[in-house]
Amino acid sequence: MAKISTQSRSDLFIHIGIVISLILVFFLGFFFIYLPFTTNHGEAITVPDLKKKSVEGLEDFLDSRDLRYEVSDCTFVANIAPLTILAQYPLPGEKVKEGRKIYVTVVSRTAPLIKMPKLTDMTHRSAQQLLKSAGLEEGNISYVPDMAQNAVLRQMYNGRVIEPGQPIAKGSRIDLELGEGLGTAQFEAPSVIDMPLDEAKIVIIGAGLKIGQIMTVPLEEGQTAGAVVRQNPEGGSNVRIGDVIDLWVTPQAAESIENEGTLPE
Repeated sequence: MAKISTQSRSDLFIHIGIVISLILVFFLGFFFIYLPFTTNHGEAITVPDLKKKSVEGLEDFLDSRDLRYEVSDCTFVANIAPLTILAQYPLPGEKVKEGRKIYVTVVSRTAPLIKMPKLTDMTHRSAQQLLKSAGLEEGNISYVPDMAQNAVLRQMYNGRVIEPGQPIAKGSRIDLELGEGLGTAQFEAPSVIDMPLDEAKIVIIGAGLKIGQIMTVPLEEGQTAGAVVRQNPEGGSNVRIGDVIDLWVTPQAAESIENEGTLPE
C-alpha cells in the first residue's frame, strides 16, 4: 500500500486541503443534489381550481399533478348537480408541496327535509323573502279575483295545497296564488232582489264584493218583510272585485239590521 508523504509542512497542508475539499464536495452533493433529487425539496405545485368540477374523476385529475383530495363537508344546493365541488382549501393558485391534500366541500346527493312555512295572508314580496330564507324556490304565480291585491291566498306544491308545517324537501318549488285586487277583471253583479237580508249579504261577500249602505223602505203589498227590494249596482251590471253594493230592504226588527239607514221622506 502506498504511503502519503508528509515529510514537509507544505505536504501536510496540501493533504489537509484535499480532505477538506472532499468533505465539502460530499456535503454539497448530498444536500443540494441527492436530497432534492430524491425528495423534490423546494419544488412547489400550483393548486388548480376545482370549483364546479365533479368529485367523480377528481382523483385521476389530482394524481396527474401529484396531489390528493379529501371531502371535508357536504351541503345541499338547489339547481346544482350532486357531487359538484363548491369550495376548496388551499385556494386555487396557492403553492404547495407535492402530495398535499386538498380539502373540498361538495353538493350532497339528497335534499334535507324542512317544515313548510306559512305564506298565506302575506304580501308577495314577504313570501318571496321567506321562501328564500327557508331554502325553497318560487314556482308559478297565478292570480284570482280577490280584493287583497298581491296577497298570497294559497301555497301549492306539485299542484296541491301544502299546509304550513308539512315536511318538504329543501330546494322545492312552491307555486303561489295571489289576489288580483281591484284590477281590470270585471264580472256581472249577482242579483239579490227578494232575498232575505242575511242571505243577500252572504251572496254579495261570496262574490268578492262589499256591503254598502243598507236602507229601509216602506213595505208594499206583495213584498216580504226584511227582504231586499232594490240594489245598486243592479244585478247583471259589470263590477270589479271589492266594489260596493247598496241595498234597500223592507222593514223588520230594527236590531237585526246592521248599518241601517232611512230614506228621506
